[in-house]
This record gives sequence, C-alpha cells and structure tokens, in this order.
Amino acid sequence: MSLAAPQLRPAPPAQTAIACTLMRGGTSKGPFFEARDLPPETALRDRVLLAALGSPDVRQIDGVGGADSLTSKVAIVGPATRPDADVDYLFAQVVVNEARVDTAQNCGNMLAGVGPFAIERGLVRARDPVTPVRIHMVNTATMAVAAVQTPGGRVAYAGDARIDGVPGTAAPVRIDFLDVAGGSCGALLPTGNVRDLVAGFAVTLIDNGMPVVVLRAADLGVTGREPPVELEKNADLRAAVERVRLAAGYLMRLGDVTKRTVPKMCLVAPAVDGGAIATRTFIPHTVHKAIGVFGAVSVATACALPGSVAAEVSGHPGGSGTYDIEHPTGFFTVEMELAAGPDGARVVRSALLRTARLLMSGDVYVPRAIWSNERS
Repeated sequence: MSLAAPQLRPAPPAQTAIACTLMRGGTSKGPFFEARDLPPETALRDRVLLAALGSPDVRQIDGVGGADSLTSKVAIVGPATRPDADVDYLFAQVVVNEARVDTAQNCGNMLAGVGPFAIERGLVRARDPVTPVRIHMVNTATMAVAAVQTPGGRVAYAGDARIDGVPGTAAPVRIDFLDVAGGSCGALLPTGNVRDLVAGFAVTLIDNGMPVVVLRAADLGVTGREPPVELEKNADLRAAVERVRLAAGYLMRLGDVTKRTVPKMCLVAPAVDGGAIATRTFIPHTVHKAIGVFGAVSVATACALPGSVAAEVSGHPGGSGTYDIEHPTGFFTVEMELAAGPDGARVVRSALLRTARLLMSGDVYVPRAIWSNERS
C-alpha cells in the first residue's frame, strides 16, 4: 500500500507538526522529508532539523536523533530539478553535539532509502517487478540510479540480501553511480597525483563520491585492525590524523575544513579476511563502526589505481573488478569499471548493493517558536 501524506493531527500547544518518514538506509537511519514540508530558507530549515533531531546534545534526548553520527542523518527528497532525474535528494548530516547541519557531502547509505521513499510518497510511479529511480544528489550535483524491488507495483522490503552491519536480510537495492568522480573536489585526484606527501605522511587524496584521504595505518603506529573505540582513545593518533586532514583540505580544493565533516580519513592495512584491503575510517573525528558507502567507493577506486597508497598496501594489480573493502564489522563490496583517459584512469561506473526498510511514518514536532509553518 502506498504511503499517502499523513493526515496531520492537531498539534500540541506551541508545537508544529511536520510530515516525516523514518527509514533505515544501508547501515544508517534517519528521518526522510519531502522538501515541500520543510522551510525553503536554509538557515531556518537547519534550525528545524536541529530541533527535530535534538541537537546539540550528546544523547539527542529531546529529538528523534539516535545520538550517533550514523543515526543523526536526514534525507530531503523532492521533484527533480534536472531533466535526467526523477527526484532530487539533499542529504543533511545533523551534528550530534553541535548546533550545526552539514550538507557538504553525500550519504550513500541514506541514498538507499531515497528510491523506496520516493515511490511510497508517489513522487515516482512504481513498475513491475523493478523500478529504476534516477536520483539527483543535490549536495554534489551528481547522479545515481537505484533499482528498487517493486513486484506488483509495490515496494518490497523483505528479501535475501544481506549487508554487514545490519541484522537479518532484506530486499536488495542496487545502486549505480554515474558521474560522482570529483563531485566535491572537482577531480577524481584533486592534486592530479595518485600519491602526495602531506604533513610528513604518504597519502592518496581521492574523490569518487566522497573526499577521502587514504594513508597507511602503520605510518601512524597502529595496525589498522583495532576496534574503533581503541583508536578513538588514542589522543596522539587523533591529533596526527587531524593535522593531515586540515592540510589535505586545502590540497583537495575544500579550503578550511576545521568545521566540516570532509574529507574522511581512512587508515588502510593489508586485508586479514580475504578482502582487498582493511580500513578504519575517521568521519572525521570519531571512527566509523563500518565504512560509509561513498567512502568505500573512494577507497576501492584508490585500490584500482596503480601507485596509490591503497594499491600498494592491498597488493592488488588494480584496474576494473570487484573490491571487497574490509571494515570493523565485515565487508563492503564495490564493483569498479575503469577506462583509460587522456589524464590517466577514468571511472566509467561504480556500483554496489544496499538494503533499506521503512520503519515509521507520521509527524515529528518542533517548537512553534522555531517554525510556525504559517506560509504566505
């Protein structure tokens, strides 16, 4: 049954009701909104999102946020603003302990829920048995196509697909990325090099959907296989990682990244469980319990580029193929297709598989003092 916009019940005194759908996308979850239901002004919209999720507060006790960067995310979906897309998708990272909303990056996990949400809300008409949803990722002005299982014209959430970091199985959502290389930095390799020296460390600076700094864990005095909590307790390690990140920001054409959540910092080590490479990713100050979708795509791309730090550590010959990226809770498989270009390797296609599930649909409330929703 398709989810129509919910009938708004009378709001409690001094509160504004906003139509909202809570969804899990990949290994993340958060509220999905139609763009029309939020304020069009950026500053006001951000204040509304902070109130809805309960930031700034480490517990987000006064909102629907999950007190973790992976569960303090928002997807805003609306009609497409470009002719080759079905919908627009704006991702917002709501910082847990700061009054800040970051829209500088994409989120490939939340992206997995965009297709099902768009179909449920009637923004895209379902086909039988699979509905391709062409998604304009507004954050980086790039495109992805999500193949949503829709037998009989209805979104299917049950299935046999399994992804690490999520219990059980669900219907697969296959995602093809068409033009994400350089979406944030202007080029796949922002400096034009597969390897640079930054703050005394050999690194690969890469952007295939997510700006990532790849560096050897061993160069920082760790194995790259430690539990995330152990790495977070290592103050010297965190300080060194941040020095590299701040310097890399300028080289990657991102400017001063002191208050930004990009670039992500990925420590790599030889694989231990049969994958291509082992990873531990700072996002940017806490360590990911797994690895982000676009982070995994960028690391897999680095593995495919001979001469990069990742290729050297993995021992992989590079080129097109399937790359299993090991992370703290399992694997992330990325399919890469590369071709020769005038300036080196060119990414033709990146693809992966995610799952998603609708969790709740209703209203979220914010104080009327923040937004009365009395539109002219």
